[in-house]
Amino acid sequence: MRYEIDVNGQRHGVDAPADMPLLWVLRDLVGLTGTKYGCGVAACGACTVLLDGQAVRSCQFPMEQYAGQKVATVEGLSPDRTHPLQLAWIAEQVPQCGYCQSGMLMAAHALLREVPRPTDAQIDAAMTNLCRCGTLPRVRRAIRRAAGMAPA
Repeated sequence: MRYEIDVNGQRHGVDAPADMPLLWVLRDLVGLTGTKYGCGVAACGACTVLLDGQAVRSCQFPMEQYAGQKVATVEGLSPDRTHPLQLAWIAEQVPQCGYCQSGMLMAAHALLREVPRPTDAQIDAAMTNLCRCGTLPRVRRAIRRAAGMAPA
């Protein structure tokens, strides 16, 4: 079936089965590979994107559920990688292996859109993404930095 989707402000026409997960539409049909496949059961968050501003796990979102909604991926944060979260991620040296970071960035972006100055408890509640490298303390510092709550 033919669908029109808005990804990072650009319209894309894709031919996809109704049950094709958003993750694979983004990676295989639109060509945006920043969103990663992790667990495939929406547990790890590596595939997190924004759907109409809300963080969702794209591996479990079939095409029929998101057609017509706006999708934002890590590629859409900033064309020159100068989004405050990207700069904070670098300043706090968050990425280790880096695999989960695109999902982390999108979850953090959704949090800051909803709560511009989050508490540590709000950060911990929002950041349910898994990171085997143990970067969660750095993620918290980076979010606080991006929110203007920590030294730049």
